[in-house]
Amino acid sequence: MGKILVKRVYEPAAKSDGFRLLVDRLWPRGLSKENASIDLWLRDIGPSTALRKWFNHDPARWAEFQRRYDAELKEKATLLAAIKEHAKTKPVTLLYSAKDEQHNQAVALRSFLLKRPSTRQPDTRSTQSSSTAAHRKKRT
Repeated sequence: MGKILVKRVYEPAAKSDGFRLLVDRLWPRGLSKENASIDLWLRDIGPSTALRKWFNHDPARWAEFQRRYDAELKEKATLLAAIKEHAKTKPVTLLYSAKDEQHNQAVALRSFLLKRPSTRQPDTRSTQSSSTAAHRKKRT
């Protein structure tokens, strides 16, 4: 997996950002979509509304927020795979709108992605289908 960066969405876009991915569930306040310089908004990768409200950007709740958000992320394999796919070819910058640069979902998401390198399970369905088809031919 390539480089995964984290950046506040209000900072100017840079060429080094690569693929710019907004990971907030809500659109950032005061930012027009025309001026956002965002390649993709993956709102569903953000923490659930209940978790976001519980956390409320309280640094004292950071460790528990990360644990709960990790549990949510484990259920979002398709979205995680999309991020990893983009990161294969160029840097991916996870964009967030929170004021706290150390305690936000983009930081937690980056940590989650880096801890879990992509592992592909072999697809056994195609070999089973082939062997079943061959078995059927022999019987007829």
